[in-house]
Amino acid sequence: MIRLTDVQKHYPGGTAPALDGVSLSIARGEVFGIIGRSGAGKSTLIRLLNGLERPSAGHVEVDGTSIERLSAAELRALRRRMGMIFQNFGLLASRTVADNVGFPLRLAGVSRHERTAKVEALLDRVGLAELRDRYPAQLSGGQRQRVGIARALATDPDVLLCDEATSALDPETTRDVLELLRDLNRELGLTIVLITHEMEVVRGLCDRVAVIEAGRIVETGAVDAIFADARHPATQRMLAAVAA
Repeated sequence: MIRLTDVQKHYPGGTAPALDGVSLSIARGEVFGIIGRSGAGKSTLIRLLNGLERPSAGHVEVDGTSIERLSAAELRALRRRMGMIFQNFGLLASRTVADNVGFPLRLAGVSRHERTAKVEALLDRVGLAELRDRYPAQLSGGQRQRVGIARALATDPDVLLCDEATSALDPETTRDVLELLRDLNRELGLTIVLITHEMEVVRGLCDRVAVIEAGRIVETGAVDAIFADARHPATQRMLAAVAA
């Protein structure tokens, strides 16, 4: 579903590349974790996946299409197939829960009747149907993230990109959100890419994981294998922090 081949990303004035020769393959329907410390290159990587950044060299492919060659209109069409969930939820404070979920559909020109039906179904799916008329400030962190998930699903994406989606949540709420994401993966066949700095989140959701350090992928493999026998010092340090 997603393939990165020898991707480089340089920013003007930077002393080192943000990404340095990154190659990854993510299968359709897989839950794939990308983990690293702050500044390792995770945010740059996810911005390359949805076309917000272009690689300085190398190729980024989604479903066989090299996204660096797409026009602006083609990129917009691609992004409708890629839902995005954010650490800070990214909700519109002045709009109700229902309006937040329906916002991508409004931008896509979907009729009011169709929007209403789709929003009701999505809110029911994430367990928030009774909160449709509330505002984000009236919700808990976990409820806000569920609104964010429902909104990300509004355009029926093939891929769900999660950028530190549980970092602002307490452990119990994190477990609930991870369970919801796993259910969506199983029921809808969604490919999920999870960017995180938390090894416990990777263990709770992902099939495979790649460890990024200083812009390079230093270790990748099945989650169980990485937890049982991490080879790279960066991975070992993150696992030691979990055990501490």
